Amino acid sequence: MIRTAIVGTGGIAGICHVPALRAQAHRAEIVAAVDVDALRAEAFAAEHGIPAVHTDLPTMLREQRPDVVHLCTPPFLHAEQAVTCLEAGAWVWCEKPVALSLAELDRIQAAEGPAAAGAVFQHRYGSGARYLRDRIAAGTLGRPLVAQCVTAWYRDDAYYDVPWRGTWGSEGGGPTLGHGIHQMDLMLDVLGAWAEVRAMAGRLERDVQTEDVSAALVRFENGALATVVNSVLSPREESYLRFDLTDATVELRHLYGYSNADWTFTPGSPDVTWEPPDDLPSSHTAQLAAFLDAYEAGTRPDLGRPTMELVTALYKAAITGRPVRRGEIDPADPFYGSLHGGRPEVFR
Repeated sequence: MIRTAIVGTGGIAGICHVPALRAQAHRAEIVAAVDVDALRAEAFAAEHGIPAVHTDLPTMLREQRPDVVHLCTPPFLHAEQAVTCLEAGAWVWCEKPVALSLAELDRIQAAEGPAAAGAVFQHRYGSGARYLRDRIAAGTLGRPLVAQCVTAWYRDDAYYDVPWRGTWGSEGGGPTLGHGIHQMDLMLDVLGAWAEVRAMAGRLERDVQTEDVSAALVRFENGALATVVNSVLSPREESYLRFDLTDATVELRHLYGYSNADWTFTPGSPDVTWEPPDDLPSSHTAQLAAFLDAYEAGTRPDLGRPTMELVTALYKAAITGRPVRRGEIDPADPFYGSLHGGRPEVFR
């Protein structure tokens, strides 16, 4: 039985991670809950039948010796906590964003040894995305030409009353990092490596340090062009992806998760069809099964570095006003260590 622990007992832990683990009860058990708020941790453990409660991560690792740790804490804690877990021999499954910078992400990867870390990017694991990715790889839908990637969400002023939100130091960035990263990750999973990005971003409405909206143009190595919009200013909320290929248009409209019913297929000729063999919704449950498969096989899960590199490049392009190519942001680049590139007042 795989011994698991949940660190951070807020909403995402109870809504997504506990059900995902319960679905894997034949091979995983929750042995501990950790939170700096003892009362919250105790209430969470009582609600979900978790035997051990801790307020200190190193103590939990030492006393409970979990095989896998689910990190559900605020973003600014992820890198330090992930490294602590990996060095203790525990695998890590970390909520997005895994890190606040490429430097932090590379620090996590450097700490991997027998234990490894993976990012929560659950939209890759729905049956519709898997089917589309396989069809494009097989060439049965033609060549990718144009894509649209929209995260149009709404977060009011009260949302940012939580102290760690809306700041470079604790949240790391605005909707480009914290919200749109899921749709951008799915776009990359479908279309492959990106080559160049041009972008604009701004703080238009919310009283935050970071941007509250961004827009970008992305060129992929296969030649496809994509537009990307990330917003927390959109009263009619939607997550939207569109892929135009030479032989079909495939669209996905949802908000926080999708099933096969959320996909629309428009064939370019009568002999091009869309028939996914199963209907697995995108979810933490779907991805956790794959993560635990990797744990049991000893193969490394994905931390999503290409996605984090695209996010970083988008910020650099928006702040500097020039195109950014994949691979140019190295440890000597100011944007490697922070998404504002040393200019935290850029959107104020």
